[in-house]
Amino acid sequence: MTTETTTNSYGLHHSILPSSEGLYGEFGGKIGHPELAKAMEEIEVGFREIIKDEDFIAEMKRLRETYVGRPSPIFHARRLSKHCGGAQIYFKREDLNHTGAHKINHCLGEVLLAKKLGKTKVIAETGAGQHGVALATAAALMGLECEIHMGVVDIEKEHPNVSRMKILGANIVPVSRGAGTLKEAVDSAFETYLNELDSSMFAIGSALGPAPYPEIVSYFQSVVGREARGQFLETTGKLPSKVVACVGGGSNAIGIFSGFLGDANVEKVGVEPAGEGLDTPNHAATMTLGVKGEIHGFKCYVLLDKDGEPAPVHSIASGLDYPGVGPQHSLLRDMQLAIYESATDAECLEAFMALSRLEGIIPALETAHAIAYAMRAAKDMSPDETILVNLSGRGDKDIDFILDKVEL
Repeated sequence: MTTETTTNSYGLHHSILPSSEGLYGEFGGKIGHPELAKAMEEIEVGFREIIKDEDFIAEMKRLRETYVGRPSPIFHARRLSKHCGGAQIYFKREDLNHTGAHKINHCLGEVLLAKKLGKTKVIAETGAGQHGVALATAAALMGLECEIHMGVVDIEKEHPNVSRMKILGANIVPVSRGAGTLKEAVDSAFETYLNELDSSMFAIGSALGPAPYPEIVSYFQSVVGREARGQFLETTGKLPSKVVACVGGGSNAIGIFSGFLGDANVEKVGVEPAGEGLDTPNHAATMTLGVKGEIHGFKCYVLLDKDGEPAPVHSIASGLDYPGVGPQHSLLRDMQLAIYESATDAECLEAFMALSRLEGIIPALETAHAIAYAMRAAKDMSPDETILVNLSGRGDKDIDFILDKVEL
């Protein structure tokens, strides 16, 4: 198995870097709205300057080590592996980060960038609330105002995270239009941002949206892949057979995939929500059943309704119920550099309980999709093969919901 990888001086594999037009192959792109385009250009210029600034680099290093708690460890899930049979399952423990998920990795960078640009406020969407909590945390740390738009369905479902955001000082904007979930929260947040361009910065929650957001988020999340590759080699003496992560928009997946994109013998697997089944309309399996289209100002694979508009979607995990996906993942799929599988709500619940009972780790429902795939795949692999799962978030936020769904 090869242990070589290819990155450039920018620190990211060439396949997840955009063209000057913000395109990844035919996906992504810059927004056409004149006022928003000007704001996006300001953010892009600021980003390219800040990542070369020695003071910024030193500050990010300090915060990662002393505030986030990086590096997050690699954990060998021995009991879960024995339960499944076959391959050995390992976890990259992003759930141990401050705020309980991978989202803090890019939120710190986004808020530092907002400060550099002279903004006094950050605006964002959130689904499961993990991005909202991480952004509110970073804003509190750095003295910025924070406004989070969240669908009313997700507010009810993820109320522990809503409470955390309020305690941290964020203003929560409930969004009741349409399905009242993540897509509508993005719509609402962009509308507010358009009216406050001079004083605020939109801090998107995943590796999607118009340029330069996919690049910004993947840049800050790439720390996960860099750490994981080195740690896994040190721990096992070889690279994993598979690297697995859940995919909604795609931030945690692009983060860990980035460390292994030059390794052809490492299979990269994104796991999206099959919901109530791929043969029903109640899923969010964008890569499996979507088509090439456009949503929120960028081109990607997207689930469309009969009128050609982004379709209503469903997932038991609020952070995955989005009808589009990041442009980098769309390109990786077409280039066959990653494959995309799915897991149903039922499989997700089973994986959630299995990890909780067998390893004493309560995962986020989003992450449980990746765990479900790993459990399924391990059975058909040999004992000398390995699966590395990005354990992207912890499940504190999901506990009350789980208690209503599972008989304990």
